[in-house]
Amino acid sequence: MEKTMFTYTKGILESVSFDPILFCKEVRKALKVLLPYEIEQLTEWLSRFVEQKPELKHCQIYLNA
Repeated sequence: MEKTMFTYTKGILESVSFDPILFCKEVRKALKVLLPYEIEQLTEWLSRFVEQKPELKHCQIYLNA
């Protein structure tokens, strides 16, 4: 089964979630390569993900820009 860009991006974000600066950088990069419907998926996923890691909450600002 082929991996979608959203799935790949989600994996990257999960792996760098230990560093808020790197996490925000990867969110910005993802917004450049994902398709509009994938950005919607990312927005929903990120909302749920940062509930468990509040130190990353400020990275959501890039999705609202």
